[in-house]
Amino acid sequence: MRRKKTRLLQHEMHSTIFSDKAMNADFAFLDSGTGGIPYLSHLKKKVPYASCVYLADTKNFPYGEKSPEEISECAAKSVSIIIEKWHPKAVVIACNTISVTALDMLRKRFTPVQFIGTVPAIKPAAKISKTGIIGLLATRATINHPYTKNLISEFAKKCRIVSRADPELIAFIEKKYIYASAAEKFAALEPAVTFFKDSGCDVIVLACTHFLNIVNEIQTAAGSGIKVIDSREGVAKRALEITGFSKNPCTLPEAGDYLYVTGFNDERGFEEYEKLCSKAKIEFCGKI
Repeated sequence: MRRKKTRLLQHEMHSTIFSDKAMNADFAFLDSGTGGIPYLSHLKKKVPYASCVYLADTKNFPYGEKSPEEISECAAKSVSIIIEKWHPKAVVIACNTISVTALDMLRKRFTPVQFIGTVPAIKPAAKISKTGIIGLLATRATINHPYTKNLISEFAKKCRIVSRADPELIAFIEKKYIYASAAEKFAALEPAVTFFKDSGCDVIVLACTHFLNIVNEIQTAAGSGIKVIDSREGVAKRALEITGFSKNPCTLPEAGDYLYVTGFNDERGFEEYEKLCSKAKIEFCGKI
């Protein structure tokens, strides 16, 4: 009992900001959880001297099962925090669900802040597919949104899109991935990969940023006959383009990166996020 009480007290102590180092950031990243970290990591490979802050709206996770109105409200509140505290040059919406649902609203409400969205990579998928059968792995909200349907209509008219919403896999990645064994990870993703294989897909589009945390495992399970793609490269290029950052070598020292959450899942939440951030070489700064 004493041990459990001690852990709960430690959790309470870490439930407020204990390190507010990212006072001014070059880039801010927003997601409902930690799924967007691969986007931050990809950008940092190009500009290690750029300072980044990441806000995970874990209090409202998951976004993918919410209504458009709820998604917009949660996203707007998070962006308000980001702008007020860190004044970034640009905000990367590292969440497909927020991007297809609320990006236009955010751009209008928070003018002149620069926003970069992450949207399903339908266009490149249609270009490389040989069978014309494309798998779309996403949240329910992303799959059903008119924005996604318009992407398909515009760029993949001649293709058959096989969609799968997988909230269970998203929850696994957010809450269990960091402690999961290789066998557990493959067991979690196997139903989705089998679904796309049985449907004859030769391309799978990862249209929820959480899936990028297991992109290598998904590709391994899918095999060489299926190409797994995402939008990391396009998002990073766009972020550098609109902020004027150079991709050329720079003499500036490598800048730090910081992650905040809006809530914890349970008393182990702090430990989980701290371990995840350590693995991604990001400093975990606690609950905001």
